[in-house]
Amino acid sequence: MLRIACLFLLFIISYIPSRCQTREDLEKQRQQLHKEIEQTENLLKTNRKETKENLLQLRLINTKVNLQDRVIDNLTKDLRILNNNMYQIQKDIGHYNRLLDTLKQEYAKSMVYAYKNRSNYDFLNFIFSASNFNDAIKRVAYLKSYREYREMQGENILRTQNLRKKKREELAQNKVDKNSTLQIQNKEMLTLEQQKQEKDRIVNELKRQGKDLNKELANKQKQMKKVSNAITAAIKRAQDEARKAAIAKAAAEERKRKEAELAAKEAAAKSTPVIASTTPATAPVAVKPKAEVKRPASVLLNTENIELNSKFEANRGSLPWPVDRGVVIMHYGENILPSGTKFESPSVTIAADIGSPVRAVFNGVVSAVQTVENMQVIVIQHGRYFSSYSNLTGVTVHRGQDITTGQVLGKVAANIDGIGAMDFLMSSETSELDPERWLRSR
Repeated sequence: MLRIACLFLLFIISYIPSRCQTREDLEKQRQQLHKEIEQTENLLKTNRKETKENLLQLRLINTKVNLQDRVIDNLTKDLRILNNNMYQIQKDIGHYNRLLDTLKQEYAKSMVYAYKNRSNYDFLNFIFSASNFNDAIKRVAYLKSYREYREMQGENILRTQNLRKKKREELAQNKVDKNSTLQIQNKEMLTLEQQKQEKDRIVNELKRQGKDLNKELANKQKQMKKVSNAITAAIKRAQDEARKAAIAKAAAEERKRKEAELAAKEAAAKSTPVIASTTPATAPVAVKPKAEVKRPASVLLNTENIELNSKFEANRGSLPWPVDRGVVIMHYGENILPSGTKFESPSVTIAADIGSPVRAVFNGVVSAVQTVENMQVIVIQHGRYFSSYSNLTGVTVHRGQDITTGQVLGKVAANIDGIGAMDFLMSSETSELDPERWLRSR
């Protein structure tokens, strides 16, 4: 019986689960989401004061709605954890109830036995009826362990009752937490509904502005076409300069080689005496063909920038964004506006406060600094790749300058809508690239 009681005690202790930290993690995530929502709302309020409804407001309200959806999803996970905890606690309480019934039955049996054998006569009779001294010692030890067993049974009952009491308190607290979380979720859902109504209002206003918006986008397309042409011209100029440099380098190397050969012949002629020969002229020595020179895959690659090109390629998907805080209002490729109009963008358009610093995404050399329709455009070469920054003001770099990652190039200027925005483009020497595939995830 003592062994059974010890097993019961060990089972009770091992059955107590460790406290899970998942709810605390969800709470931290919720706080971070609320912080992001607050930041987005501040940007939205600032934009409402300065301009009419625009694509930036639509992007911001979309961001708010998505963040609010994540808050509600977070609360749903929290409620799921609470429900699982309550289910497990109820199972634990049922287990403790069954364990208490068993312990009480065993304790009752031991108490009945003790009552029947309560007199000193019975105690002494049990000991002196032993066949020998060793048997008597064993009987004394048995009676002592039996008394200890009854005491431990009582302690186990009290301990199990305390554990059950704690579980009941924990269950009550979980119910309170669940009700509180449900109330919070209901408030967040009401907030989400208000945000969706605000989104619908902005979408309807942008639809109403359809003609004006389409006109602005047509002007934007013309601007971006000129920017693309300027980038293409910069790339072609870089290619032409690279070819000329390669040709000049090859000519210089060839000239040095011929000069070295001539000098070697002259030195050999001076050191070797001339002897008249009566033997017939020997056949001309065959000239070995020149070893084929392996040319780089791109005319833009040379010994100076091959390593830079490789590092740039290795950083695909992890390049820093050109502005520290910004909102993407136009993605590369096809964009569908609220009016249903499709707009093909060669860049990613990032809204930011007017005057925000624009930084280089990687080391390179300034290939061009141009002005296109009052917009300053910077093109930076990274081997055979190019990054371009359009709609800037206060440019602080010049053509041919070496640039390092994060170096300030200029500032964000106002766009057609009057909001701060810059266009970021990327291309190789042969085609356009999707910038967001090269930038790190936000």
